[in-house]
Amino acid sequence: MENLTLSVNGAPISGDVEGRTLLVEFLRAQGLTGTHVGCETSQCGACVVHLDGAPVKACSIFALEAEGKAVSTIEGVADGETLDPVQAAFREHHGLQCGFCTPGMVMTTKALLAETPKPTVEEVRAALEGNLCRCTGYHNIVKAVLAASGQDVSDIAAE
Repeated sequence: MENLTLSVNGAPISGDVEGRTLLVEFLRAQGLTGTHVGCETSQCGACVVHLDGAPVKACSIFALEAEGKAVSTIEGVADGETLDPVQAAFREHHGLQCGFCTPGMVMTTKALLAETPKPTVEEVRAALEGNLCRCTGYHNIVKAVLAASGQDVSDIAAE
């Protein structure tokens, strides 16, 4: 066991972990269950968090790799009861159904919009390529991302 200290959503967290403990497992053990475990092979994107501001799949890195770093999870996105604009856009544009993939989609979207504030449909699709959704068909997710960026989505037809 080794001691791990990091910042999660702005708060310091410490704990003892085995070297093989994945970051997603450590976060969930801390009660942060919004980061989902989907495929456990870094294929689905349900476990996306931000590590020092960059999106990473938390099932693909060891918790100890986050030593001393800042982790942001879906639990840190809303401001109390007030949804983040990305979360609000996903809700308004029906960019979720079962909700399992939504935390990873939101975290990936936030990273995209930080880099590209007004992405094209193609840029949105490319950014979300590593996130799988089995419910929505992606059309409404793309609309939600574009709406979160402040773009008019009224003329975006279903494909």
